[in-house]
Amino acid sequence: MGLLMGVALAPVAIAVAIFLLLVDLMHRRLRWTKRYPPGPMPLPGLGNMLQVNLDNLPSSISQLRRRFGDVFSLQLGWAPVVVLNGLAAVREALVSRGEDTADRMPVPFFDHVGFGPRSQGIINARYGPAWREQRRFAVSTLRNFGLGKKSLEQSVTEEASCLCAAFADQAGRPFSPNALLDRAVSNVIASLTIGRRFDYDDPLLLKLLDLVEAHLKEESSIVSMVLGFVLVLLRIPGVAGKYLYGRRNFLAQLDKLVTEHRITRDPAQPPRDLIDTFLDEMDKAKGNPESSFNAENLRLVVFDLFAAGMVTTSITLSWALLLMILHPDVQRRVQQEIDKVVGQARPPEMADQARMPFTTAVIHEVQRFGDIIPLGVPHMTTRDTEVQGFHIPKGTMFFINLSSVLKDETIWEKPFSFHPEHFLDAQGHFVNQEAFMPFSAGRRVCLGEPLARMELFLFFTCLLQRFTFSVPTGQPRPSDQGVYRIIVAPSPYQLCAVPR
Repeated sequence: MGLLMGVALAPVAIAVAIFLLLVDLMHRRLRWTKRYPPGPMPLPGLGNMLQVNLDNLPSSISQLRRRFGDVFSLQLGWAPVVVLNGLAAVREALVSRGEDTADRMPVPFFDHVGFGPRSQGIINARYGPAWREQRRFAVSTLRNFGLGKKSLEQSVTEEASCLCAAFADQAGRPFSPNALLDRAVSNVIASLTIGRRFDYDDPLLLKLLDLVEAHLKEESSIVSMVLGFVLVLLRIPGVAGKYLYGRRNFLAQLDKLVTEHRITRDPAQPPRDLIDTFLDEMDKAKGNPESSFNAENLRLVVFDLFAAGMVTTSITLSWALLLMILHPDVQRRVQQEIDKVVGQARPPEMADQARMPFTTAVIHEVQRFGDIIPLGVPHMTTRDTEVQGFHIPKGTMFFINLSSVLKDETIWEKPFSFHPEHFLDAQGHFVNQEAFMPFSAGRRVCLGEPLARMELFLFFTCLLQRFTFSVPTGQPRPSDQGVYRIIVAPSPYQLCAVPR
């Protein structure tokens, strides 16, 4: 009986094997394209997924760059990927050929929770009319609610004062600053998006931060990466729900906030925040099936702005404080400049920045050295294009290795060391560098860059105006090597904040 079943199933197994082989060959066809970038030989079905360390993809990419050069290819599952390294290749792709390289890969999440093609948020939205509409909306709304104006600066300064008060409550004892930094930065983006700030022990704020943390863990897990490259696995019942817990629950919480806004909103009054403004646009777009202003997209846009606006700035500030306790000489020079330009009688202002070249250089060097988003967000080509003489077909995913630019040994004097002089000339004047692109570049450059710059300067200078930071007595010197989870955060550390 068993023998008969085996004989009967043999043709099915052979047919499945042939089918999978044909599919694999179909996805390998790009390698036969003329002038396609070189790369390691992929395995059937898996591609190069066993040849790279998904737990530390930047390290694997650095090793492959040494073998194959600044432009090379990978096959991750059935997804063809081209990796771009170095300032020349990155600028050519993102700036010179920005129209060709501005797309995003389809996001499996949206397909498995019922979102339509015009409901993709901002960060992961496909390049086209819906993305342009939401990008313009976000930029104009942030501007209308104070970005670049004194009103928002005052709000950030007040939040910095609250953060300093929370640091003072530690009374010089050792503590980890990360949780307090998260809460302070979250309040800035929350005031813009949902029209309120939270006390640092507010249960809703803590819940939102927990869900963002859960989302980051999901995004950085090997399982999620595999699901992203082998999309057929998402069709297994229960898989999508299990590995999208953080994002789904954050969106559910946003539903409650949107409902509150609908109840309390007065259309006759000016909008209070981004949610109100989006609801106004939804009213205008009624009856227009082409509009991206819909209830599903509202949740995704707020999620994108909240998560991205909170996590990146908070982690950068965590890097800044770590580097200050590791480099007390730099900390002293920053404090001397603050005392000279600002003094102790008032909080720092953005207008002070022009007269504080060393502090500005330190903040830029924190961003360069911290290198918190080493591979950016993956792009995809909208049409056939060329980079550095290599042909990249339409629909190819590519990684932008920002680390290869921020730590390029041919550009930076000490690329792997914290060295604020990278941004100072011989006379001590601040000098920006072309290779400084922590916010990426081109059409997909981070839309929150102006807000992040304001927050970094005001939070950092307020903290160093009020406190001197040090390694706790008896504790070992913390490491300056980050932990990669898509975003690179400092290894866990504690510090002491002693009032000045």
